[in-house]
Parts: sequence; C-alpha cells; structure tokens
Amino acid sequence: MWLYFAKRTILAIAIIAIAVTLLFLMIMAVPGDPAVVMLGPRATLEMKEQLHQQMGLDKPLVVQIGTFFGGLLRGDLGFDVFSRRPVADIVFEQLRYTIELILVSILWAVVIAVPLGCFSAMRRNTLVDHVVGVVTVATIAIPSFVMAVYAVLIFAVSLRWLPAIGVGNGFWDGLTYLVLPAFAIGIGWVGYISRLVRASMLEILGENHVRTARSFGISEWRIVARYALPLAILPTVTILGIGVAWLLSSAVFIEVVFARPGIGALIVNAVNTRNYPVVMGVVLVSTVIIVTATTLSDLVNAFLDPRTREKL
Repeated sequence: MWLYFAKRTILAIAIIAIAVTLLFLMIMAVPGDPAVVMLGPRATLEMKEQLHQQMGLDKPLVVQIGTFFGGLLRGDLGFDVFSRRPVADIVFEQLRYTIELILVSILWAVVIAVPLGCFSAMRRNTLVDHVVGVVTVATIAIPSFVMAVYAVLIFAVSLRWLPAIGVGNGFWDGLTYLVLPAFAIGIGWVGYISRLVRASMLEILGENHVRTARSFGISEWRIVARYALPLAILPTVTILGIGVAWLLSSAVFIEVVFARPGIGALIVNAVNTRNYPVVMGVVLVSTVIIVTATTLSDLVNAFLDPRTREKL
C-alpha cells in the first residue's frame, strides 16, 4: 500500500507540473496587452514598460516559467498587480467559500443517491425502479445553471422561503444561504450517482458470494450493506474524484447566479483585467485540488479493493 501511495504521489506531482506549465503558456497566448487593459488606452509607453517590468513580462517566456516555479518552491504565488497583496492571501480568502459549496453539494447528493441506487437495484424492473429511473435521468439532463435560475425564481422570489444572494453571517445563517446553491449543483449528481450505484449493485448482486449469503438466510438489506455496497461503491468513488473538475466549473456559474464570493468570480474578474498573477494562482490551486481529489479516490479504491494496487 505504501509503494502504491508513493507512486501515486510522484505521478500527481508530475501531472501538476505539466498542467501548470501548459496553462501558463495558454494564458500568455491570450491576445491583448495586459498593460493596456490595466492602465487604459491613454497610458504612455513608459508606463506600459514599467508595468511589464513589474509583472516580469519583459523577460523571455522560459525565464517567466522558471521564475513562477521558483516562487512556488518558496510558497510565493506573486502579488496582485492592482492591490499589491499576496496572491495566495487573495485566492485562499475566496477558496473557502467554493470548497464549502462543493462539499455541501456532493455530501447531500451522496447521502440521498447511494441509498436510492441500492433501493432501485433491489426493486429491479418494478414500477418504483422505473419511476426512480425517469426522475434521476431528468435531473442529469438539466444543467446546474438552469436549475439555479429556477431555484431562485421558485424558492427565493415566489415562495420567499430561502435567501438567494450572498453568504450570510454566522454558521447557521450561512447554511441557509448554501441551500439553493448546493441544491443547484448537487441535484444532477443525485441522478448520476444513483444510476451508477444501481448498475454496479445489479452486477454485484448476481455474483456467487452474494448468492451464498442468501442461501444462509441473511436479510437482503444486510447483504446489500455488508457484502455488495463496498464493491459497488468503487466506481462512484472514482467518478467523484474525477468529478471535482466538473464541480469547480459548475461553482463558477453558481457563484455568479447567487452573487457568492469564491474562486469562480475571482478568476472571471482576473481574466477580464489580464491580472496574470491572480489567474495563475487560481489555476494552480484548482489544479492541485483536482489532482489531489483524483489521487485520493485512487487511494480509497486501493484500500477497498487491493487488486487495483497492481495496476500501477
């Protein structure tokens, strides 16, 4: 297990380095001079050159990449060109709002979807199974930003049950402000995870060790919970790890709709103003989160199913 952990860690570091390098090159390839965007069209040539020197844009691209990675090794993500605040402080101030939104969204989705998928598999080809299938597929088909708009119109505007804009003050008040955004992101995952659990559960329930357990008179729910679910949940764990990227992209739209702080609104503003240090800081942190999530999902799978350790 430790050898597998070491291999996955080395692979994750390599992926982060390659991804950040490629994204750095893509950002630099965006047309337009950031100095013109920041200083305005009336900026003089001397002012532009001074800003280029300040941002390091006057140096060769290889030197810029080397300087960026050198700063990373020291824990330095650079400074915001407008406020001169450390980029790390700006990014992590906003990151906590995005993380709590993603965690709450996926937590309630898993709590509902896994039992729903198990129940649907146990009632295969019945009316209940068909109804659950239609409802879950419908939730998958609706984009999160569309769900967000309708959630605001129904629950915030028409019924006035829940707030729609901001993050609230305090823990319990913040939870009420999280309900609609987390619902908009998580509802699609309820359908997706439940269908995945159902398909995996049907396969596991037909295996020999499950039939042997039934022959000993063990109840169906105990068979599902103890013998089938630990194996049927493996594809879901993998999908959740990969799905972090989708969750982050969904959070960008949701934060805009609900006017929530977070890295989504931060990176949109940074791209519009060509604030390269902030863009690279957000991209780097997002890449680390995604790679870490996929690595953790692989480690959980390796813990639950030792056979997967031999594949790396």
